[in-house]
Amino acid sequence: MVELLLPKNSRVESGKSYKSEGNIKDNRSFLIYRYDPDTNNNPSVDRYDLDISDCGPMVLDALISIKSKLDPTLTFRRSCREGVCGSCAMNIDGTNTLACTKYISDVKGEIKIYPLPHMPVIKDLVPDLKGVYEQYNSIEPWLKTKNTENENRERLQSPQEREKLDGLYECIMCFCCSTSCPSYWWNGEKYLGPAILLQAWRWIADSRDEATQERLDSLQDSFKLYRCHTIMNCTKTCPKGLNPAKAISNIKKKMLVKS
Repeated sequence: MVELLLPKNSRVESGKSYKSEGNIKDNRSFLIYRYDPDTNNNPSVDRYDLDISDCGPMVLDALISIKSKLDPTLTFRRSCREGVCGSCAMNIDGTNTLACTKYISDVKGEIKIYPLPHMPVIKDLVPDLKGVYEQYNSIEPWLKTKNTENENRERLQSPQEREKLDGLYECIMCFCCSTSCPSYWWNGEKYLGPAILLQAWRWIADSRDEATQERLDSLQDSFKLYRCHTIMNCTKTCPKGLNPAKAISNIKKKMLVKS
């Protein structure tokens, strides 16, 4: 049998342990992935035993408490704390989600926290999103029009036309969906992935956009669109309750009508 092993310098090792001091009222254990590119050390998983009695209810609250009280070197992204910016996307308890909307109480036992899977890691829980944003730019995510008669006036939509954008414009580009997709793991350099394809459909579905044919032609590729195998991980993991798989299906249907 073939045995596949990670390179020695990428194997995750056991790391350090940290504990809250004083009279602990409510202890929870956090196992957090650590990686520092400025050292030659392998990635590790550090253990933090935190008294959560005086921190907020979300995993992000615990991470902030760990950084301020136990280990100031812990690195992660955060911004809005309201589930609208997507900055704190990470893998918590085996599921891609937002740390700011994930309750500590939802996880039983030790809370395992890793960066979004199958993405280059800049440091600790911070993934490198350069590649996915280049893919996002490739779909030209802006309104494209050819009619210049009303260029100085707003472009109107009927309520029915506007309704077609529901479930699309709410995407916060956290990339929880794309990084949960096996097809994207395997073909991430060519397949655009659920997040970008949902955004592509957002512009194709917009009645004000006049570049539908051009957008469809740009997706007519054996990898960009058709590597989706309807595994549905993307829809299951989306922290905003959106349905990227449906958006991808709608693009494929539009392709059939076009052809």
